[in-house]
Amino acid sequence: MRAISGLLKSFTEKINASIFIVIHISANSMVEVILGHLQKHSKFPCRIAQDGDQIANKTVYLAPSDRHLSLTRDKIIVQKGPFENRYRPSIDVLFRTAAAAYDSCVIGIVLTGLLDDGTSGMSAIKQSGGVCMVQDPDEAEFSDMPRNVINNIEVDYVVSVNEMGYIITDILTRKECEPSEVPKIVKKEAEISLRMNSSIERTDELGSPSLISCPDCGGALFKVEDPFVERYRCYTGHSFTKKRLEDSIHKKLEESLWTAIRMMEERKNLLDNLYDADELKKNNSPMAKLKAERTAQLQTHIQRLKKMLQEF
Repeated sequence: MRAISGLLKSFTEKINASIFIVIHISANSMVEVILGHLQKHSKFPCRIAQDGDQIANKTVYLAPSDRHLSLTRDKIIVQKGPFENRYRPSIDVLFRTAAAAYDSCVIGIVLTGLLDDGTSGMSAIKQSGGVCMVQDPDEAEFSDMPRNVINNIEVDYVVSVNEMGYIITDILTRKECEPSEVPKIVKKEAEISLRMNSSIERTDELGSPSLISCPDCGGALFKVEDPFVERYRCYTGHSFTKKRLEDSIHKKLEESLWTAIRMMEERKNLLDNLYDADELKKNNSPMAKLKAERTAQLQTHIQRLKKMLQEF
């Protein structure tokens, strides 16, 4: 919030553009409170983006919670599409659809944040002739996001938030943006995001199939042919950078291990409830021995899994 507020404060009335903001917030966030805070620092009217809105100049649009903010020519699309890089709203969806609709007229800005969100979207902007700008990582509260963009893409500006308004004003007043060729892969991915549907055949056009399944839905993942960012997409629409995919698979594996522990604990409790221990010992029956062996085996497996989780 501090970085975005500073950015809005740096904008002057000379900026002849529409401004779109995506913040990674939880599904139950009170976006109206965030909007009110941003309005205090903005010279332009701030609105929560609504599906079907016509794009107004010199207006700030904030993505609503749990909805993707996408752009077409002159129109805003707000919808509940699949998660991208584990987020909705997604920075990458906004950047990619903006690049497909407005090519070189787009200025993409990535501010402070964790991991590598925004990098693949910035790749689409760069490929479409737009301008790439990131907050100086040394100034950022969390340097991951701007640093990942710098490490993967030829960024045009790495500057302090306070300088961004001046630079953007200079860019917009110095020259008109000229139409640029948007790569087919950017157009196809933007179309998938906008229509919220895909197929194996259409996803296959984006790249080659991998041997990895989607951690969100279990579908086959395709490696997207992006010249800057290694990433993967399933035909349901989920999309991951390499780092996000690794983290997601790690999380799913941890969940599976905890599920296995729970099932073994339940199996052990079942044996205890089915066979009365005192009665079995009294009879000294083969069943008592079998029950003791099974319980001991389960306990051993449980301890091994718990140890594995501690070292995970």
